[in-house]
Amino acid sequence: MALLSKVPHPSAILFDWDNTLIENWLSIQAALNAALADAGREPFDMEQVLASARFSGREVFARVFGPQWQRPREIFLAHFAEHHLDGIRIMPGAEALLAALGEAGIPMGIVSNKLGDLLRREVAHLGWSERFFGIVGAQDAPLDKPHPAPILMALEKAGIEAGPAVWVVGDTDIDMRAALAAGCTAVLVGPGPQDSSLLTDAAPARRFDDCDALAGFVRAVRNTISQVS
Repeated sequence: MALLSKVPHPSAILFDWDNTLIENWLSIQAALNAALADAGREPFDMEQVLASARFSGREVFARVFGPQWQRPREIFLAHFAEHHLDGIRIMPGAEALLAALGEAGIPMGIVSNKLGDLLRREVAHLGWSERFFGIVGAQDAPLDKPHPAPILMALEKAGIEAGPAVWVVGDTDIDMRAALAAGCTAVLVGPGPQDSSLLTDAAPARRFDDCDALAGFVRAVRNTISQVS
């Protein structure tokens, strides 16, 4: 209980999307490989896809394809837009986590580096749109994560001020960097980046193995607050 008492009850939680609440790697891999094939390149295996995924869409294509990245990006987006809803899988424990936060009355939003229109389509496909006060994706704000702009945009929609009582929950160092840049509490879910040194200067305030672990933590904090109120 002493540990729980040191954790501020969040005024809001902003979630990353891919590999935090859902996963859609097969659809992403298929779309990226369609773009690579068009460029006469060898396909990416899943390890290469995952290594690229920590960057926003506007960064990935420049890194993978160089100066001639526009056509590959168009091919990727067309392929992904056609097939992405078929491949969505909810991360284990994510549904229970959102339910626990809803029961606790904690406002929730999403800040992702997935293109905003595709992101909102996926959220709606799962019937989750009403759960979130803001859904901000890549290119919605002037800059994407790790810049704090999308976090601040999402919070502004709900009139919530950025600060330590706002948790930003994600699975990469990019999420942690964005949280810290916005002055919020960085929370890592899952194993984190393959290169752990990426967290050296972007250490999360809390780490959880999965969504179930975070849901249990939320319930414990809620129960503790109820007991002392």
